[in-house]
Amino acid sequence: MTIKQEECMRVIPLGGLGEVGRNMMLIEYGNKILIIDIGFRMPEYDMPGIDYIIPNISYLKGKEKDIVGVLITHGHYDHIGAIPYILPRIGNPILYAGNMAKAIILKRQDDFKDQPKPKIIIVEDRKKFRLGPFEVEPFRQTHSIMDNFGFVVTTPVGSVVNTSDFKFDNNPVNEPPSDYEHIKEIGEKGVLMLMSDSTNSEEPGHSLSEEQIQENLDKVFAQTEGRVITATFSSLLNRLQQLITLSEKHGRKVALEGYSMRTNIEAAQKLGHIKVKKGTLLKTKDILSYPDNKITILCTGAQGEGNAVLMRVVNGEHPHLKIQKGDTVIFSSSVIPGNERTVQFVKDKLYRQGANVFHHKMMDIHASGHGNQEEKREMIRMTKPKFFMPMHGQFSMLVNHETIAKEEKYPKENIALVENGDIVTLSKDSLEVTREAVQTSYVMVDGLGVGDVGEVVLRDRQSLAQDGMFVIIAVVDRQTGRVKGSPDIISRGFIYLRESKDLLRETRKKVIQTINKAAGSGGAINWVYVRDSVRNATGEYLYEKTQRRPMVLPVLIEV
Repeated sequence: MTIKQEECMRVIPLGGLGEVGRNMMLIEYGNKILIIDIGFRMPEYDMPGIDYIIPNISYLKGKEKDIVGVLITHGHYDHIGAIPYILPRIGNPILYAGNMAKAIILKRQDDFKDQPKPKIIIVEDRKKFRLGPFEVEPFRQTHSIMDNFGFVVTTPVGSVVNTSDFKFDNNPVNEPPSDYEHIKEIGEKGVLMLMSDSTNSEEPGHSLSEEQIQENLDKVFAQTEGRVITATFSSLLNRLQQLITLSEKHGRKVALEGYSMRTNIEAAQKLGHIKVKKGTLLKTKDILSYPDNKITILCTGAQGEGNAVLMRVVNGEHPHLKIQKGDTVIFSSSVIPGNERTVQFVKDKLYRQGANVFHHKMMDIHASGHGNQEEKREMIRMTKPKFFMPMHGQFSMLVNHETIAKEEKYPKENIALVENGDIVTLSKDSLEVTREAVQTSYVMVDGLGVGDVGEVVLRDRQSLAQDGMFVIIAVVDRQTGRVKGSPDIISRGFIYLRESKDLLRETRKKVIQTINKAAGSGGAINWVYVRDSVRNATGEYLYEKTQRRPMVLPVLIEV
């Protein structure tokens, strides 16, 4: 049975399903649209030069006046990172966010001075507000950053719950645990559909408590006689508080290395979320005058990023820091899939330089901000939704989350296993899914360009990265179409010219033959056809001789 438009609510994910990051969700009722999060994701390994991937907002074109607001769950970039690129393009609607997310959003806006300052209204736990036909109720959730909120969004059709990223930790550090009683109250009032975080849904049991992580980190600090250098995410603010607190306990001064880490801690300090004793934080050049056993360096680079602080220290490129024998380096984060090789490279270099290395596989010094299977199950049991929709995660994570719901006796027809671009239509009694109804293809950010790098440009970059470039410059008589002299050749990333003289000589002959043949023996010359002929013939010849496919660029100079 098809649901009538005026009797339904629609949920449309533009990003974050079937992937990690790029979170953006639309909720529609009537002709009004409520947005939840505007995040980015990092590029894949085969996207050379790309900075970020952001949601495709083509569905919202022409509907800017229908947007009633944007709810921000928390301040991680996979939920807020695309705001500077997207907000001006959808009419600059008001953002509704917690204090920490607001501070990070506004600080990042300093890098986009040509854009209007976002309008942000602070949300508070349990404090309801109305945006058009939507009644919104925030509820506090434990994650790895402060001021993280799930949202209950209610329309005349019913209520949907977006959990945000969450874990159930009875002993978190630096913040109270999730408000279980409030979540149960939400469930008692009736939930039409639960949209729940799926990251870690493949991990059995219950996630580690931050209390356990702090105890284990304390043991590392206690046994370390040299400097402590810790690498973690700059937005993992609760972990950074732990490390600062432990440094103070063991009489260590702390230096912050990494622009994003300094700005995030500064913002958290102003809000009272990060507490630091006077005299603890010093500049790196000043802290180095202290004995090694009195020094802690907090830095970015836990994923082996080339431009992050830890990699520059390891490579000897940092102006003040270099690894010395006796340093203890702590990787207080898990490895993002795809970064294993770069992290291993950094660890190997650290060991070669005499450092002691600790990471989460050696002992529990990192806990995810996402709950494991039992926490996913508890959320379903507390909210007791009629329908269920897994969100936030790779497709395998969504499927495993679906399995948890089935184990909780939810029939398949009451579960919306969807990906980006699908439309979930809800009435009071039914759920329908329309597959791939909305365009959600990648929009790539490269420098100042947004969306100007498409599949064709990306393929060209991949080709250049794999087999290089081969440029042929030939002077051709405009009247006869015959080549004058010998063509010049420039090669980058394909062959070393001085060691390939025979190949170059034969290639020049092939080019001359191709141009003379393609130009014909008289009449008007089709220069586009001549260039294409040179490109194709040269490419085929080079592949035959080398089994490589460089990008061939013919340049014909008519004289």
